[in-house]
Amino acid sequence: MTDDLILWLLESDEPWTRYRTLVDLLDRPGDDPEVQSARAEMLAHPRVRDLIAETATWPGYALKRHNDAAHPLHKFSILADFGVRADDPGMDRALAAVLAHQSPEGAFRSLVNVAKAFGGTGEDMWTWMLCDAPVLLYALLAMGLGEDERVQRAVDHLVGLLDDNGWRCVVAPELGRFRGPGRKDDPCPIVNLYVLRALAQWPPLRDSPAARTAAEMLLWHWEHQGERKIYMFGIGTDFRKLKYPFVWYDILHVVDVLSRFPFVHSDPRFRQMVDVITAQADEHGRYTASSMYRAWKGWSFADKKNPSPWLTFLVRRLQKRIGQMA
Repeated sequence: MTDDLILWLLESDEPWTRYRTLVDLLDRPGDDPEVQSARAEMLAHPRVRDLIAETATWPGYALKRHNDAAHPLHKFSILADFGVRADDPGMDRALAAVLAHQSPEGAFRSLVNVAKAFGGTGEDMWTWMLCDAPVLLYALLAMGLGEDERVQRAVDHLVGLLDDNGWRCVVAPELGRFRGPGRKDDPCPIVNLYVLRALAQWPPLRDSPAARTAAEMLLWHWEHQGERKIYMFGIGTDFRKLKYPFVWYDILHVVDVLSRFPFVHSDPRFRQMVDVITAQADEHGRYTASSMYRAWKGWSFADKKNPSPWLTFLVRRLQKRIGQMA
């Protein structure tokens, strides 16, 4: 079955799926002719070119809710997921726009509009919150800018905000007393997930106390899912649906990120989440979206009727990381 499934992925009309399958599942080197061909097709594909063009408009428009899947913030991370790099055509303008807005603290800023009803001014402002800054940091690191001094400042700032139970709802000083819903001393699940995704891109931090603390927060949340919600993040039916892009708090996002850390692979709580995902395969081992963002209608991972090569690749990759892929 595995050979048939790999062949299906390699025959996909999605060059990003073919490229990542060759590199991540078959361990082909970057100079392999097939890898180079698939990567060139990906960069030339109209949809990828459109994504790059949209990130070049950064900040695009003011972010009013962090699960806005259409916002350029998340398009940066999708391009990083596909394997787009900082030196690829068109990315220089987009990344320069992000790097130009670094806060004095070290986090990279987004254009945000916090409504007065939630303690904001109701006006657009450049600022950062821990539910947007780590998304940008993930993209910068994944695209190969980890050695940049500005990016290192952002990494150091992020790690410095760790509390004893993980990352809490923290925002820039200019936002005053604003914070998200929930108990003040609770860690925020989506923040810990975003942070962990960024830390996974920087090898010195993959087995750090910071990474272990964030991972434990997510595993603890799964373990205690029936007790109470933390902030607005419940673990119910919607959480278990397969969904991409990795915009918000759902099972595939959580497991994909955790699978990047070998120290969690044998944890029974992690294995339970993996089982919830793999139980959703069809008879051919393929996966179909059970939820979707309307902003991504037309992409295979937002098609609830047909198996998605990209979603299938994501599950097979996390299985390979934990030794479940034959």
